[in-house]
Amino acid sequence: MIDGIARFAEVVDELPPESTQQAVGYPSLFLLVALGALVPVVPTGAIVSSAAVVAFHQTSPLSLLFVFLVSAFAALLGDTALYWLGRRGVHSDKGSRWLAALEGRASPERLAHARERLDAHQVSVLVLSRLVPAGRIPVMLACLLAEMPLRRFVRGDAAACLAWAATYQLIGILGGSLFPEPWQGVVAAVVLTVLISTVPALWRRVRGARAEAPASGAPAPAPGAPAPETPASGSPGRSRHEHP
Repeated sequence: MIDGIARFAEVVDELPPESTQQAVGYPSLFLLVALGALVPVVPTGAIVSSAAVVAFHQTSPLSLLFVFLVSAFAALLGDTALYWLGRRGVHSDKGSRWLAALEGRASPERLAHARERLDAHQVSVLVLSRLVPAGRIPVMLACLLAEMPLRRFVRGDAAACLAWAATYQLIGILGGSLFPEPWQGVVAAVVLTVLISTVPALWRRVRGARAEAPASGAPAPAPGAPAPETPASGSPGRSRHEHP
């Protein structure tokens, strides 16, 4: 076994640098994107953009096409596996930790909004869910609660994964075209994808804080103004001697 590993290392050392990057990069890209789709904590958009930067600086004209196809297929596979695991939780009396994890990552407001849009627009909402920051999980959970069949989900999610892979690959191409060195383009692509994913969430928090600030502070009564009357007992607004 040790001899086999040593021979493999020798073969890898003899390969041209670009071939080595492709032999290692595509499987790594597939695993990272699939894992990020299944466990929504890995920044898969930044990974795809970084891979697109590296592919942009390679001489092979098919490198960008391979990055696009691998990213889209891995995202679809991860989404399908997560949806299948979530369906098991929906149809189980005890639920599942996967369904609980999805519910924990979707706020009630965003879930209610996703369910309303799903009822109105059906599969088109699923197609756009991956392009909206933090929109994939609420829409997927809404599909689970609506008991959308797995085949129908896969059809809509396939278009969503293709659009998502194309969008983040374009970000990587932009970063690769602006800088001569690949590492500079990777840094630019990562920063841009992080801004795309975090700025909308921060803006929603700021708007929510501004909306809650006037509602939380009740106006103080004017000096000398009589205190509001409260019922002595019983139900609000009902006299003590009034019978139901």
